[in-house]
Amino acid sequence: MLVLAIDTALDACAAGVLDTKAGRLIAHESLPMKRGHAEALMPLIARVVESAGIAFAALDRIAVTTGPGSFTGLRVGLSAARGIALAANKPAVGVTTLMAYAAPVVGENREAPVISAIDARHDHVYFQAVSGNGSTLVRPHVAPVEEALAASRFGAPHLVGNAAKLLADRWPAHAPPPVAVDPQAAPDIAWVAWLGAAVSPDTAPPRPYYLRAPDAKPAGDLLRKTAKPAAS
Repeated sequence: MLVLAIDTALDACAAGVLDTKAGRLIAHESLPMKRGHAEALMPLIARVVESAGIAFAALDRIAVTTGPGSFTGLRVGLSAARGIALAANKPAVGVTTLMAYAAPVVGENREAPVISAIDARHDHVYFQAVSGNGSTLVRPHVAPVEEALAASRFGAPHLVGNAAKLLADRWPAHAPPPVAVDPQAAPDIAWVAWLGAAVSPDTAPPRPYYLRAPDAKPAGDLLRKTAKPAAS
């Protein structure tokens, strides 16, 4: 299977082509960025597909991160994935950023629980906790940092995500300390691709996974809310 993976959910603009038969990415590129995903993504995808030496029609599916993440960044990646899928007549699937963060750690088959955390600002995080084998301990949700720290009850965890250091810095003194802290700005595009290959298009649609109402609003919504009726 050939999978084109796309990630613009957080502080990177990334794409890669996974060849599951070869067991590796055959091309990939990742640019660190907080803004500018819309301008950077399509040229980046074109370079990656060209480097892979394939045509878009040869892809078997397109995988894209669905969030939590930046409202604007998510829209960029999801729009690109849907557009490419439609043009190539191939399925698109969605992968959450929290699971993409956790996947490489779970893949190591260690016993420590894995807590994925993304900064939601205002002293809140998006987080989930899974056991070393990937089974759910705490379902994905947004919560105050103090609530996330209560996951220390599951034992010394592996913290991963762009809020991993935030949690580590405030980890309860009475709890076993984290076994590892990986403050990654964005998930590894290779794991976005592998998860995209594993999920079903029927159960993992390419739809935004916000966990709470987005702070940003499309320009059209803002215009409709702020427009004043014409004087009669």
